[in-house]
Amino acid sequence: MTAGYKLDMTTMFAYHDALRRDLEPVALMAGQPEGWDLFKKFLHVHHVAEDEALWPVVRRALISRSDDVALLDEMEAEHAGLGPLLDAIDDALDRGELAPRARSDLADRLQDHLTHEEEAALPLIDRTLDEEQWMQFGEASAEKVGPDMPTFLPWLLDGADRERTDALLRHLPEPARQAYRTAWQPAYAAKDWWAT
Repeated sequence: MTAGYKLDMTTMFAYHDALRRDLEPVALMAGQPEGWDLFKKFLHVHHVAEDEALWPVVRRALISRSDDVALLDEMEAEHAGLGPLLDAIDDALDRGELAPRARSDLADRLQDHLTHEEEAALPLIDRTLDEEQWMQFGEASAEKVGPDMPTFLPWLLDGADRERTDALLRHLPEPARQAYRTAWQPAYAAKDWWAT
């Protein structure tokens, strides 16, 4: 899926696919399972990392290409529009309600945003940033995950094929790869994250 890009977009597409994957259990949850908390946390981490460490770098590199700057404004606005939907779902769940409309709206808007980002923003990033700038964004994203990395990485790779898993793990130091295989992934897989 990253063919045709000069930058390695493997992690970005894996992140988007993990968010899409979780929309199905979000639609079916009857309470507030831990999977919902993970979904919200990692969606927030992803968007904050982009808003703070990616879009500003792309803006500086663009200088004054107004159409491209407008696209970045759209990305930020789409991020901001998801927060109230998450809050509406949380508020409804706190009251024992299911909030089917808010869930449907969240699924539609997140799907639309991810597709928009993949079709328009990722090609712009690929044309605009160099490898060093892209790697700095990756480092900033990892810092945002912080101590949640033992849960984040198995969440990110849940359901991923062998090729994607190997491609992502290849970027990690050997101790982290070993920890993923022997501790993080088995601990994640042993838990029913969407049970209520």
